[in-house]
Amino acid sequence: MQTGENYWRSRAGAAVKGVLAGRPGEPGIAPLAGRAAEQADSLDAPVRLTRHAVSADLEGLVRHIWIPRWRLPSGIVVEQGVLDYPSANLVVEPHAAALYGPELGRSRQRLEGEGWAFGVLLQPGVAHRLAPGPVREIVGSSVPLDALRATDAAGFAEHVRATVGAGDEASAITGFEAWLRSQRIELDDDAALLRHVVELAETDRTIVRAESLAAASGLSLRALERLVRGRLGLTPKWLIGRYRMQEASQALAAAEPPSLAELAADLGFSDQAHFTRQFRAVIGETPRRYALAAATVAESSTAALPSG
Repeated sequence: MQTGENYWRSRAGAAVKGVLAGRPGEPGIAPLAGRAAEQADSLDAPVRLTRHAVSADLEGLVRHIWIPRWRLPSGIVVEQGVLDYPSANLVVEPHAAALYGPELGRSRQRLEGEGWAFGVLLQPGVAHRLAPGPVREIVGSSVPLDALRATDAAGFAEHVRATVGAGDEASAITGFEAWLRSQRIELDDDAALLRHVVELAETDRTIVRAESLAAASGLSLRALERLVRGRLGLTPKWLIGRYRMQEASQALAAAEPPSLAELAADLGFSDQAHFTRQFRAVIGETPRRYALAAATVAESSTAALPSG
C-alpha cells in the first residue's frame, strides 16, 4: 500500500474512479481507465473527460483538476452518474461558478447540447478554509464562488471561462494555480491527520468499521468522528462505505467482473445479500443489473453517435 505523499501523487490524475457506467446506448464518460483515455484523446467523442495533476507545491490543497467537454445532438440528454469523493469541488462553468460539496448518494450530472466545466477536486479538509460556514452545510449543496472566503474569485472565474472556452486548458490551469497560491491557504496538523484517515479508508480493505478506522489512525472513535464531521461534514461510516462502493462499481464494469460473492468478500461485506442491499441503496440498482448494463455499454460504440 502506498502511503503519504506518494499515495496522493499517484492518484492526482487517476483516470475515472467514481464515474459510473451509463445506460446502454447512451453516450457518457467511460468508467474504466483505458476507454476513458481513448475518449479524452478523441475530439469526436460526444463526451470526454481529462484529468490533470497540479504543481507539486499545490498537491496538499488539490487532488486533481478535471475538465469534461460534451457535444451532443439535439434531443440527446445524458445523466452522468458519479460517486463523489469525500471532499468538495470548485467548479467553473460558462454561466456559473461554485463550491460543491459531496452528494451522500449517487449524484447525476445532466449533460445536453454543447458545453464544458472546469473542476478542481480539493484535498480532504481544504474546503472548510474556503466555505463561509460549517462544511456540513455544503454536503449535497453548493456555495457560489463569490460567497467564499477568497479574494478575486470573479477574476479567477473570468480567466477560466476565457481560456477553457478557447480550448486552452493549460492556460486555465496555470491561471487557477496562480489564483490559489494568492489565497495563502495554510493547513494545520488536523488537515494532515484527516488526509491520513482518508487514505486508510480508501486503501485498507481490512477496515470495514469506524472503530477499526479509529484504531488504525491512532484516534479514539469520538475523536475520529469529531475530525471527520468537522472537516468534511461526513461520518467515518460514510467514508468507508463510499470507497467500497467506488471499488465495487469499477469492478462490476470490468471486462471480466468477479462474481458477486467474491466481490462482496473482497470488500469486507459479511455476505452477498448485505453487499447487494448496500449497492442498491447507493447506486440505485442491483449489482447484477449494473454489471449487465455496463457490459452492454462496453460492447457499443458510443463515439459513433450521429451528429445533429
